[in-house]
Amino acid sequence: MIEDHSSRTMADRRQLFAEMRALELDSIRLSTYRTACKLRFVQKKCNLYLVDIWNLIEAFRENGLNTMDLNTEFSVARLEAILSTIFYQLNKRMPTTHQINVEQSILVLLNFLLAAYDPEGQGKISAFVVKMALGTLCGGKISDKLRYIFSQIADPKGIMIYSQFDQFLKEVLKLPVTVFEGPSFGYTEQTTRTCFPQQKQISLNMFLDAFMSDPPAQCLVWLPLMHRLANVENVFHPVECSYCHSQSMMGFRYRCQQCHNYQLCQECFWKGHASGSHSNQHQMKEYTSWKSPAKKLSNALSKSLSCASNRETLRPIYPDAPEKPLNLAHVQICAYFDALPELNACKIYFFFLSFLIGSLLESSDSNQDDEHCLIARYASRLAADGTSQPRAPGDISVSLDTNKQQRQLIAELESKNKEILQEIQRLKQQHDEASQPPADKGQQNPTLLAELRQLRQRKEELEQRMSALQESRRELMVQLEQLMLLLKTQGPAPSPRSSPSHTLSSSIPMPVQSTSGNTTPSQTPQDSLMGLGGDVQQAFAQSSRRNLRNDLLVAADSITSTMSSLVKELHSVYK
Repeated sequence: MIEDHSSRTMADRRQLFAEMRALELDSIRLSTYRTACKLRFVQKKCNLYLVDIWNLIEAFRENGLNTMDLNTEFSVARLEAILSTIFYQLNKRMPTTHQINVEQSILVLLNFLLAAYDPEGQGKISAFVVKMALGTLCGGKISDKLRYIFSQIADPKGIMIYSQFDQFLKEVLKLPVTVFEGPSFGYTEQTTRTCFPQQKQISLNMFLDAFMSDPPAQCLVWLPLMHRLANVENVFHPVECSYCHSQSMMGFRYRCQQCHNYQLCQECFWKGHASGSHSNQHQMKEYTSWKSPAKKLSNALSKSLSCASNRETLRPIYPDAPEKPLNLAHVQICAYFDALPELNACKIYFFFLSFLIGSLLESSDSNQDDEHCLIARYASRLAADGTSQPRAPGDISVSLDTNKQQRQLIAELESKNKEILQEIQRLKQQHDEASQPPADKGQQNPTLLAELRQLRQRKEELEQRMSALQESRRELMVQLEQLMLLLKTQGPAPSPRSSPSHTLSSSIPMPVQSTSGNTTPSQTPQDSLMGLGGDVQQAFAQSSRRNLRNDLLVAADSITSTMSSLVKELHSVYK
């Protein structure tokens, strides 16, 4: 089982270095750029560039490395637990769309650290090595990283310990050796003297100047270059390369100080390409950003017109004395807040911050009080308030419940007010739509209005004609009824010399001219048949389901049968 694990570990290491060789980083001519590019590859491969020194300090505290002696050794399993804390905490800070593969990141970084600091496979590594290696490879600001490294190799007075600094160089220079850059940046006994030639007391500012100046110390010249690589990876230069004739450049841009307007991209410069009269021996200036000619001219004019020097410092100046450790032995703030379980840490923090700002404003004239004294004053004030005016937890909970009820009531009233305003708006809109005059719609369509007028006129004509027909039918039925009564009650036969036409003309009254114009359409056929005989009423009776056409058909059938019966009677009389 152990042999399988070690063989798998060696296979993972070989794969990491094979991927590095596939990028052809060894073709870079200058060893400084070659080393920085290789370590940058390892940093991005294991996602350690997303972790800054403050995240590392937090992970060290969670795993107890802050209280551990620097020379203490622990197992590989403990190292894996530390790396798990680092990357799992990183995934919590990252957005859900940019989550990293935690297991792969742990495996890559663990194999690289073991290849650098445990090549023989003993399974032990010291706390100092872990802090120095991770502090060097992590992301963030280089000044913060160097400050943390100095805190681990300095005494309580803030003076660097040369033996600890020598141990730091011995361990951190194993990183370039691991990526096969040992001949250029390997550790030697003279390395410490090259950083600080004179034996004197080295403070924090002197330590930062040695490794952040231009040029920095030769043994760690690749460290600030690795940070510059991270800063210029996405920098765009709208300039044509004089060798490969690329229309734009990404990353670094190099300009020759002897050849006029001769510029190279970082790939051509790193590989030593040259064309024309340019030579690799010419001095080149490195650019990490692009400035237009107009901006350069404005900057030159502003510098020439400025009386004072506007040269900015590369970093802030820190006090030589180290920060005093925080002594909270006399603070009773925790005992006071035990009575307030409802207050969370955020409220306490902002409450304390407001007090701190007020105290700083009060003591702006005399800067004798530092932040530790302010914290002590704040704690004593809280303790005095707690002893002078003790509050029962029940009273506090009642007041908090009352405030909560009031907030809920306010929220309910606001929601009801919003609903009422929406209902008023809806009713107003409905009222505006209903109050719109229909004439406007008609005016918008004159063709429809003309058709409606013609339909009304046609309806009136049909109603008048129907009234005339009803009146004519009634008069005809009256005449038929009188004729039938005459035939039934006829006495002796008339004279043969008298003609039937004369008898009919004298006995049947002529129909009176109908004034159909005065007949209203509301007059029903039943009203027009009042006073007629049963036979006629039965023939022309109207029901609720009959129409004028059926009535006319029935009337025609009745007239036909009546005329036939009349002819029969006449025939029998004259026979």
